[in-house]
Amino acid sequence: MSFRQVLITFAMFISQYEGKSKHSLKMDIQKYIESGILEEYCLGLLSEEDQAFLIQMTMLYPEIKEELTAVEITMEKLANTSAVKPAPANKEKILARLGFETPGVWTDFTRLPAIDKNADQQAWLAALKPLIPNKPSEDFICQVIRKDDELQQMLVIAKTDVPEEEHDEYVESFFILKGRCECTVGNSRFKLGAGDFLEIPLNVKHNIKILSPVVAILQYRFVQ
Repeated sequence: MSFRQVLITFAMFISQYEGKSKHSLKMDIQKYIESGILEEYCLGLLSEEDQAFLIQMTMLYPEIKEELTAVEITMEKLANTSAVKPAPANKEKILARLGFETPGVWTDFTRLPAIDKNADQQAWLAALKPLIPNKPSEDFICQVIRKDDELQQMLVIAKTDVPEEEHDEYVESFFILKGRCECTVGNSRFKLGAGDFLEIPLNVKHNIKILSPVVAILQYRFVQ
């Protein structure tokens, strides 16, 4: 008997339910469960019509719903047991084919390197490209991209000046990816452009004047 015939037979049985005893009903439900229809459903082999009918049965009869849940859990465990973890190189190849990764570019934001005077501007731009809007709608955007006990890093997109401030809990530095700005640190003034890095000492007042819209990595290195 095909699964469709099983469904039709069961539907006919449902229409005559009032004439059945509870014991007989239980036997027919068990026969339906044992027919294999639940496994076919989990494997995606049923038609949309048959799937809809099965869902209706699970709503009407808790026994069918309970057994379907058990089958789903069993199949999921079997899939996890039989799963083969792909080699890391395969992930890199797939991402590269899809255009999401290029040599020297990071895709794991939880392991971004600290910025310093040797930071690679092009690598940072490529890695953060999905996060950088073509036309920012706000004057100031700050998005955390790394945060741990050692560092906090943020992607900053700024069109407006940053007022004077100073810090005693962390050493602030920033790396310009796009745009130009002028930073006053104590009595010194620095003009910065794409690829420039600046570290600001603790307890020194500083401010930033934006000369053209800036995209930068802002980094806080916490004082231990």
